[in-house]
Amino acid sequence: MSRTRKSAAATKNDSSEVPSQSADSVELTNAHEAQSEWPGQPAKPPSKQQLAILLVQDEGATLDQMIAATGWLPHTTRAALTGLKKKGYALSSNKVDGVRTYRAVAPE
Repeated sequence: MSRTRKSAAATKNDSSEVPSQSADSVELTNAHEAQSEWPGQPAKPPSKQQLAILLVQDEGATLDQMIAATGWLPHTTRAALTGLKKKGYALSSNKVDGVRTYRAVAPE
């Protein structure tokens, strides 16, 4: 078996090579770094911050509300509650008519 090496020029022009990303596709893949989707609108806060905002409100938030706000699965949302507790948030919950509502007090 003999192996042949392609020259650098031949490799560069080889059509089987994966095409490089265009500037447009790089912008789309780095969308999380964008400030806002719409000009003049404030940027959406990160999911963890959205969760904290929901919980520090007087009425608190149910698990379904937190899932809707973050787009996370229930186990991920509960894990994020544990993360907030580790960051110093005082978490509490109560169950009324079978629906658990979570509340938090931000650390000082």
